[in-house]
Amino acid sequence: MKSAAIIVNPSRVDMTRLRAAVTREEHQLGWQPHLWLETTAEDPGQQAARSALQHDPALVIVAGGDGTVRSVAEEVFPSGIPLAIVPAGTGNLLARDLGLMAKLEASVHTAFTGSDRPIDVGVAELEREHGGVETHSFLVMTGIGLDASMAADTNSALKRRIGWLAYADPISRSVLGNKRFAMHYRVDGAPVRSVQAHTVIVGNCGTLTAGLLLLPDAEVDDGFLDVVLLRPKGFWQWVRVGTRLSIGGVLKRSHPGRVVLQAAPGLRAMGYVQGQRLAARFDSPQHIELDGDSFGTIISARIGLRPHALLVRVPAQLPAQAQAPSDDAGPVPTRP
Repeated sequence: MKSAAIIVNPSRVDMTRLRAAVTREEHQLGWQPHLWLETTAEDPGQQAARSALQHDPALVIVAGGDGTVRSVAEEVFPSGIPLAIVPAGTGNLLARDLGLMAKLEASVHTAFTGSDRPIDVGVAELEREHGGVETHSFLVMTGIGLDASMAADTNSALKRRIGWLAYADPISRSVLGNKRFAMHYRVDGAPVRSVQAHTVIVGNCGTLTAGLLLLPDAEVDDGFLDVVLLRPKGFWQWVRVGTRLSIGGVLKRSHPGRVVLQAAPGLRAMGYVQGQRLAARFDSPQHIELDGDSFGTIISARIGLRPHALLVRVPAQLPAQAQAPSDDAGPVPTRP
């Protein structure tokens, strides 16, 4: 008999309602009673996930935001056990990208009855100023500069109350200050390049909160990282960047809109590049965030990808990807 492990961020979820929905699905399908684990301020999900894996569940359900999903997935993806998402955060960017923004009961039903879709997992090796090196995974995007400062400076209580609008103050202060930093970077085997940037984002998903389209070519399962360097030189260039992001989110919703988006001329304030690996070094320590959570400051980063490394449970009517992950990352995909 199968059993599921439920990992919950208790500050985000109606736990009585979640327990009832999980129990109902278990009874209908003849599963054993679930294992229930909660995250804490000290453990955003990794330890709970390790405890869950010791019970060899057939499924891990994570209820929370992108940060909780990231923390749990970091431990779960090497096991090959499917991960199901009950979105309950501020952005829920991965869930939105995968079309999983259903009500709680529908999300739980998908967890028990859906199909498994393999998606890519980003891996970031971070070097600290005094020599320490850490490795972490991400599913949505990694940000350095403004994006990471937002994650570090935004009041968490305000974020819970008003969602993405809580970012307005750190964004406005950063735009007015227009502080840039020097970065020396290499994508795959290309020569090293140097740039003055305001923020750098390496993404697996392309859309931000409020439908802002940051990375038009990003796909969660294409085996590529998409990188954007934001380098506006003043207020009006920031306005043009904001307009492009807003319009892009609207255009991407329809086929004619996507055609227009692809034909639109590029902005000098936004530089795009795509590849499987990014190595970057900074002249001064810079803030970094992974899937919306601050990870402090670093002096260099090496960011790569494990293609199709995580199985995510999606509604059964969507096309299922038959290829399951293996111990090795497999052949590197190529794009025509």
